[in-house]
Amino acid sequence: MKHILFILSISFLTFSCNTQEKGNKQNNTETQNFTTSSYDDLIALFKGWRTFENPPKLDGAPDYTKATFEKRWPQFKELQNKLKAIDTSNWTIENQVDWMIVWVEMNGYDFNHNILKPWARDPAYYKTIWMNRSDVPAHEGPTNHGITEVWMYNFPLSPEERAKFITDLKVIRPLNTQAKQNLTGNAKDLWIAGIRDIKNQSNALNRLKEKKGIKDDAEIVLIIDDAIASTNDFAKWLEAESKSKTGPSGIGKDNYSWYMHNVHLVPLTWEDEVMILKRELARAWTALKLIEHRNRNLPELVDANSPEAYNKMAEVSAVSLMNFLEDQDIVTVKPYFDPALREHLGSYIPKEKRNFFSIGQHYDARPLYSHFYHWFELARMDNEPHKSEIRREPLLYNIFDSRNEGTATAVEEMFMQAGLYDDSPRVKEIVYIMIAQRAARGLGSLYAHSNDMTMEEAGGIHSEYTPRGWMKTEKELLIFEQHLYLRQPGYGTSYITGKYLLEAALADYARIQELEGNDFKTKDFFDTLNSIGSIPTSLGHWQMTGEKKHLESIIND
Repeated sequence: MKHILFILSISFLTFSCNTQEKGNKQNNTETQNFTTSSYDDLIALFKGWRTFENPPKLDGAPDYTKATFEKRWPQFKELQNKLKAIDTSNWTIENQVDWMIVWVEMNGYDFNHNILKPWARDPAYYKTIWMNRSDVPAHEGPTNHGITEVWMYNFPLSPEERAKFITDLKVIRPLNTQAKQNLTGNAKDLWIAGIRDIKNQSNALNRLKEKKGIKDDAEIVLIIDDAIASTNDFAKWLEAESKSKTGPSGIGKDNYSWYMHNVHLVPLTWEDEVMILKRELARAWTALKLIEHRNRNLPELVDANSPEAYNKMAEVSAVSLMNFLEDQDIVTVKPYFDPALREHLGSYIPKEKRNFFSIGQHYDARPLYSHFYHWFELARMDNEPHKSEIRREPLLYNIFDSRNEGTATAVEEMFMQAGLYDDSPRVKEIVYIMIAQRAARGLGSLYAHSNDMTMEEAGGIHSEYTPRGWMKTEKELLIFEQHLYLRQPGYGTSYITGKYLLEAALADYARIQELEGNDFKTKDFFDTLNSIGSIPTSLGHWQMTGEKKHLESIIND
C-alpha cells in the first residue's frame, strides 16, 4: 500500500512510503494549527519525540503489549504531523539534516510498528543483560528499553550504583512474563535462533555473581537467581513454542527497499544492494588473487603462536597505525585515540579456537585495528559531544549503520591505498579477504530478507564465499552475524553499502575541491566527516558537499 508520509513545507523533498499503516489519519485541531519555521521548535519536538519513544512501564518493565501500542498510536501521529508542519525552507543544510534525522527516526517507529514488530516476532528482543559496550553508538539490532548495561557499572558497586543495579535486574522477570504474551509471530528462523540469546543471558547472569562484591550481597544474589530462573523458564517456553513456528523471517524485497530509503537513508533498493555486493565480492576475490600473484616470491605471513608473540605483534601494529594516521596526515589524531585503541588490542587465542577476525588479527592486527576506527568515533562522542542535541546521542533503530560500519570497513582499504602496508605487502591480502567476507555475508542476508533462503542457507553463502575457508573454523560467529542481520534489515549489507556511500561522498568532495581550485586533503575530508557525527552517510555527503543528487532515488520514490 502506498501512502504519503509527508510533504516538507515549500521547498524541500516529497517522499512516499508503502508501509501498511492503519492508524488514525486525522489531524487534531492542535496539530492542524501548529506551524513554525523555528529550529528551536524542532529541538523541542525532538525531545518530546524521544520521551514518547521510550514506552510506559508495565509491572516495572517496558510495555510492549498490543493494547498499549494501539493506544499510543494517535500520539505518535500527532508528533509526526507536527514535524511535517515545520517549514525548513530558509534553514541551513546542517539544520535541514537535523530535521531529516528526526524524520527518519519517526519512520523507523512507523516501520517497527507495522512491519518489523520485534516485540512480537523476535525473541532476542527480550535480551536484557549486555556485558560489553558495542563498538557502534548503540547495540546492534533491535533492543528493548529495559536493558542492563553491565559494562557501565564499577564493581564493587557504590550505594547509588547498587540501587540502580537492583532496579535494572528487577526488569527481567516481568519482561520475560510479558514476552510470553507479546510473542505471537510465526518467524521460524528468528524464533529458533533467538532461543540461543536467551540461554546466553542465563549464563551472563551467572557470571554477574563473580563480579567483585556481588557474591557477598545476599539481596542482589537472590535477585540474580530469580532472574536466572525466569530466563531459564522463558527459554523452555520458547523451545516448546518453536515446534509450531513455520513462517518466513525476512521482511520481503519491497519492505526492505522502503526501509533502506526512508529509515536508513540508503538510496538503494534490494536489487541495487544485490548488484553492489556481488560486484564487491568479485572485486575482492580478483584483487586478492592478483595481489597473491604479485606477492608470490615474498615470505608468507607468520601468525603469532604464543601470548608473548601476540602482545609484541599487537603493540607493533598499534604503534604503526597511529604513527601512520599522524605522519601521513590521514586524520587529526586526538589525544583520546590511542587510549581508545589500546583498550581493544586483544589477546592471544590458540589457533584451533580462532574465528574469522582473530585469524587475520594473529598475522597482523592493522587491518582489524583500522576497522577499530569505531572506537575513535565512540571516544569522540564521549569526549567531544556534538553541538547538535539531535546528533549527540546514538540515533535510534541502528540508523547509524551506513556511517559507522561503512566507514570502519572503508578505511581498511583506504588506509591500505594510502600506504599503510608498504612495509609488509602480504598484509594487503588480509584486507581483501575481509572485504570478501563482508560482501558474502551481506549477500546472504539479502536473500534471507527476500525469503529466497533460510538463515542457514544464507550462512552457506557467507561461509563458502569467504576466501581460505576462514569462516569455517568457528561456527558461533556465523550464527551470530546471520541472526543479527535477519533481526536488523540492512545491517548485514551496511559494511559494503556504507563503504560505497562513503567512497561516493569522498569522490564528490574531491571533485568539488578540484573545481574550486583547491587541493584535496585527506585529513580535511576525514576531519569534516568526523565533525558531522554518526548520522547516515547520505546526509553527511549532503552536508559536506551541498550536493544531494545521490538522494534522488529517495526523492522520486
